[in-house]
Amino acid sequence: MTEILFYHLTESKLEDALPPLLDKSIERGWRVAVQTADSERRDALDTHLWVYRDDSFLPHGTDAEEFAADQPILIAADNGNQNGATVRFLVDGAEPPPVSDYERVVFMFDGYDEQQLEAARGQWKRLKGEGHNLTYWQQNRDGRWEKKA
Repeated sequence: MTEILFYHLTESKLEDALPPLLDKSIERGWRVAVQTADSERRDALDTHLWVYRDDSFLPHGTDAEEFAADQPILIAADNGNQNGATVRFLVDGAEPPPVSDYERVVFMFDGYDEQQLEAARGQWKRLKGEGHNLTYWQQNRDGRWEKKA
């Protein structure tokens, strides 16, 4: 069954919280898709991942590029799976594809954005109602993730 996680951003922005999670995914050998709500946000995240830290490199590309299928991390503005990802991150309230197509689905949402909060609550309710096991993670004051009951 698909592992479904909800990451509630309260102490940092997505641009700060997402790259370490992507790093860990690559370390584990996972292929990843990051789904944004639109192409403008996709392109902004793409640019950010090239420069977010001087001493790091995250191999990635976008669904608008020629070699999208070859990317270990693919940033997409739709719910396709061009790179055969087994892990999918959904950001900014992006509407998920069928979760059963993935081993892990991660919803990341900004705790200070009412639309994102409502979208996450709606997804939680829908997926819980379908019988999925869900976990909820929230940042502590240091920005570290804590699993909540």
